[in-house]
Amino acid sequence: MLSRTARAVSRAFDARLAEAGGSLPVWLILLALRTSEIPNQRELAEAVGIQGATLTHHLNAMERDGLLTRRRDAANRRVHVVELTPEGEAAFRRMRAAAVAFDRRLRAGFRDDELATLEALLERLAENVAASGDTQRTSAPRRGASAAALE
Repeated sequence: MLSRTARAVSRAFDARLAEAGGSLPVWLILLALRTSEIPNQRELAEAVGIQGATLTHHLNAMERDGLLTRRRDAANRRVHVVELTPEGEAAFRRMRAAAVAFDRRLRAGFRDDELATLEALLERLAENVAASGDTQRTSAPRRGASAAALE
Protein backbone atom coordinates (compact mmCIF):
# COMPACT_ATOMS: atom_id res chain seq x y z
CA MET A 1 0.00 0.00 0.00
CA LEU A 2 2.86 2.40 0.82
CA SER A 3 4.49 1.73 -2.54
CA ARG A 4 1.23 2.19 -4.47
CA THR A 5 0.40 5.38 -2.61
CA ALA A 6 3.90 6.78 -3.06
CA ARG A 7 3.79 6.00 -6.77
CA ALA A 8 0.36 7.60 -7.19
CA VAL A 9 1.34 10.75 -5.27
CA SER A 10 4.63 10.98 -7.16
CA ARG A 11 2.94 10.66 -10.56
CA ALA A 12 0.33 13.27 -9.65
CA PHE A 13 3.00 15.68 -8.39
CA ASP A 14 5.12 15.12 -11.50
CA ALA A 15 2.07 15.92 -13.64
CA ARG A 16 1.42 19.19 -11.76
CA LEU A 17 5.07 20.21 -12.15
CA ALA A 18 4.96 19.35 -15.86
CA GLU A 19 1.87 21.56 -16.25
CA ALA A 20 3.94 24.37 -14.69
CA GLY A 21 6.75 23.73 -17.18
CA GLY A 22 9.04 21.69 -14.95
CA SER A 23 9.94 18.32 -13.54
CA LEU A 24 10.87 16.98 -10.12
CA PRO A 25 14.64 17.31 -10.65
CA VAL A 26 14.24 20.87 -11.98
CA TRP A 27 11.96 21.74 -9.04
CA LEU A 28 14.41 20.31 -6.50
CA ILE A 29 17.31 22.23 -8.04
CA LEU A 30 15.37 25.50 -8.23
CA LEU A 31 14.09 25.00 -4.69
CA ALA A 32 17.59 24.37 -3.33
CA LEU A 33 19.05 27.36 -5.14
CA ARG A 34 16.20 29.64 -4.12
CA THR A 35 15.86 28.66 -0.46
CA SER A 36 19.41 27.77 0.59
CA GLU A 37 22.80 29.36 0.44
CA ILE A 38 24.54 26.80 -1.73
CA PRO A 39 27.95 28.04 -2.78
CA ASN A 40 28.78 25.52 -5.50
CA GLN A 41 27.67 22.66 -7.73
CA ARG A 42 29.07 19.91 -5.47
CA GLU A 43 27.06 21.15 -2.49
CA LEU A 44 24.00 21.53 -4.71
CA ALA A 45 24.29 17.83 -5.64
CA GLU A 46 24.39 16.93 -1.95
CA ALA A 47 21.45 19.19 -1.08
CA VAL A 48 19.27 17.81 -3.86
CA GLY A 49 20.34 14.19 -3.40
CA ILE A 50 21.34 13.79 -7.05
CA GLN A 51 24.64 12.25 -8.10
CA GLY A 52 27.16 14.64 -9.66
CA ALA A 53 26.88 13.35 -13.24
CA THR A 54 23.09 13.34 -13.15
CA LEU A 55 23.06 16.84 -11.67
CA THR A 56 25.39 18.02 -14.45
CA HIS A 57 22.95 16.65 -17.04
CA HIS A 58 20.06 18.57 -15.45
CA LEU A 59 22.13 21.74 -15.01
CA ASN A 60 23.21 21.62 -18.67
CA ALA A 61 19.56 21.48 -19.77
CA MET A 62 18.51 24.18 -17.30
CA GLU A 63 21.35 26.42 -18.48
CA ARG A 64 20.32 25.86 -22.13
CA ASP A 65 16.76 26.79 -21.14
CA GLY A 66 18.03 30.01 -19.54
CA LEU A 67 17.02 29.05 -15.99
CA LEU A 68 20.47 29.33 -14.45
CA THR A 69 24.05 30.29 -15.06
CA ARG A 70 27.23 28.54 -14.04
CA ARG A 71 30.60 30.18 -13.67
CA ARG A 72 33.96 29.24 -12.27
CA ASP A 73 34.69 30.45 -8.78
CA ALA A 74 37.45 33.06 -8.99
CA ALA A 75 39.05 31.71 -5.80
CA ASN A 76 38.97 28.08 -6.94
CA ARG A 77 38.66 27.49 -10.68
CA ARG A 78 37.64 23.84 -10.13
CA VAL A 79 34.42 24.95 -8.44
CA HIS A 80 31.28 25.95 -10.38
CA VAL A 81 29.00 28.56 -8.85
CA VAL A 82 25.35 28.08 -9.88
CA GLU A 83 22.92 31.00 -9.88
CA LEU A 84 19.31 31.49 -10.96
CA THR A 85 18.50 33.82 -13.83
CA PRO A 86 15.33 35.93 -13.96
CA GLU A 87 13.83 33.12 -16.09
CA GLY A 88 14.81 30.66 -13.36
CA GLU A 89 13.12 32.84 -10.74
CA ALA A 90 9.95 32.87 -12.87
CA ALA A 91 10.09 29.09 -13.30
CA PHE A 92 10.55 28.73 -9.54
CA ARG A 93 7.45 30.86 -8.89
CA ARG A 94 5.35 28.82 -11.37
CA MET A 95 6.45 25.51 -9.88
CA ARG A 96 6.08 26.81 -6.32
CA ALA A 97 2.47 27.74 -7.09
CA ALA A 98 1.90 24.23 -8.49
CA ALA A 99 3.60 22.63 -5.47
CA VAL A 100 1.59 24.70 -2.98
CA ALA A 101 -1.70 23.88 -4.73
CA PHE A 102 -0.76 20.18 -4.86
CA ASP A 103 0.22 20.22 -1.18
CA ARG A 104 -3.13 21.76 -0.22
CA ARG A 105 -4.99 19.15 -2.28
CA LEU A 106 -2.94 16.34 -0.77
CA ARG A 107 -3.55 17.52 2.80
CA ALA A 108 -7.28 18.21 2.30
CA GLY A 109 -9.49 16.61 4.92
CA PHE A 110 -6.66 15.99 7.41
CA ARG A 111 -6.48 17.67 10.80
CA ASP A 112 -3.12 19.07 11.94
CA ASP A 113 -2.72 16.29 14.52
CA GLU A 114 -3.37 13.64 11.85
CA LEU A 115 -0.74 15.18 9.60
CA ALA A 116 1.76 15.27 12.47
CA THR A 117 1.07 11.58 13.18
CA LEU A 118 1.42 10.69 9.50
CA GLU A 119 4.71 12.57 9.28
CA ALA A 120 6.04 10.83 12.41
CA LEU A 121 5.04 7.40 11.08
CA LEU A 122 6.62 8.01 7.69
CA GLU A 123 9.79 9.26 9.36
CA ARG A 124 9.88 6.13 11.51
CA LEU A 125 9.56 3.98 8.37
CA ALA A 126 12.48 5.87 6.79
CA GLU A 127 14.57 5.48 9.94
CA ASN A 128 13.82 1.74 10.09
CA VAL A 129 14.97 1.31 6.50
CA ALA A 130 18.08 3.42 7.09
CA ALA A 131 18.92 1.47 10.26
CA SER A 132 18.69 -1.81 8.37
CA GLY A 133 21.24 -0.57 5.84
CA ASP A 134 18.86 -1.33 2.94
CA THR A 135 19.20 2.15 1.47
CA GLN A 136 21.52 5.10 1.40
CA ARG A 137 20.35 8.09 3.37
CA THR A 138 19.90 11.07 1.09
CA SER A 139 19.06 14.65 1.83
CA ALA A 140 15.42 14.86 2.73
CA PRO A 141 13.19 17.86 3.21
CA ARG A 142 13.43 19.28 6.69
CA ARG A 143 10.95 17.97 9.22
CA GLY A 144 7.62 19.72 8.92
CA ALA A 145 8.47 21.11 5.50
CA SER A 146 5.69 21.50 3.02
CA ALA A 147 5.17 23.46 -0.13
CA ALA A 148 2.83 25.69 1.84
CA ALA A 149 5.82 26.77 3.94
CA LEU A 150 7.24 28.39 0.80
CA GLU A 151 4.40 30.88 0.53
